[in-house]
Amino acid sequence: MSKRRKSQRAGEASPKRTKVRDVFVPRPFEGLVDEPEWIALRELVPAASAPLRLTEDLVAEHGDRPVVLATVLPMAAPAMSRADGQVFVGLQRHQQSGDVSRDLAEALLCALRTEPGQPVQVPPMPGEGPRLQDVLVDAPLEISMHEGFEFWLEPEAAGNPTVQASLERANAAVYPTVRLSAARAAYWCQVPEKAHVRWVLPDDEDAALDTLARLGAAGTLTLGDHTRFAGMFRAHGRLAPVWDLPPDVPAAEWEDPVTQFAKRYAEALADPTPLDPAGRRARQGLVGRQLTLR
Repeated sequence: MSKRRKSQRAGEASPKRTKVRDVFVPRPFEGLVDEPEWIALRELVPAASAPLRLTEDLVAEHGDRPVVLATVLPMAAPAMSRADGQVFVGLQRHQQSGDVSRDLAEALLCALRTEPGQPVQVPPMPGEGPRLQDVLVDAPLEISMHEGFEFWLEPEAAGNPTVQASLERANAAVYPTVRLSAARAAYWCQVPEKAHVRWVLPDDEDAALDTLARLGAAGTLTLGDHTRFAGMFRAHGRLAPVWDLPPDVPAAEWEDPVTQFAKRYAEALADPTPLDPAGRRARQGLVGRQLTLR
């Protein structure tokens, strides 16, 4: 048999790989009641968790297994099926498609199909299928903030030296972060020699930008003395303004300034008049002050 004929037969015997079409979704958490908090946990918060509720169909199929949303899991894994039956889904991961909601839903479904205590295999490109909005009972997130990643561990793993060493390395990367009660999805954080408030706004990008421009033109864009509006970044179809703060002022002291700013923001958002020349200049200045995330 000729080499050409052999290669043709080999090609016929090998199944063709189906190419998975990727689709970019600019607002993957759209429709979830806590969309800004999902964004904040994915992009801003180092260590936090929240329980999730499965739809009735999934409970009937897989049982009422506890499901926990985590900012990040060991080795940035997409999901984990613990020996005690708990399922963890990680928001911050290495591989992802253009639809974060689809990625997370697929990771959750893979974990539910995995025997407790076994590694969870998740495809890097899940293709078409259910999204978070299809697999969860939608409700506000009950977020727990953590100083480290001990919440990953099962009790029997606490004394394992290898596990402890890995945990210490992960905890060393956690910077102090406090969830503020003054506004949803507003967080204070402290990085070396700096402190910030970062707030994922719930409004359409254009409306939010116009509102910030009104406040900038009025000179009310800061959080008070010794603070500076540092700029803003875009994340999953929403804007997140960032303020530089004195590093020695604790998080609790910023509750009132953020509350007052939220009131000014709401009033400016409700203003139906077009931006005046000063507002338009301020808007252009804000566009030029977009920050790089992290």
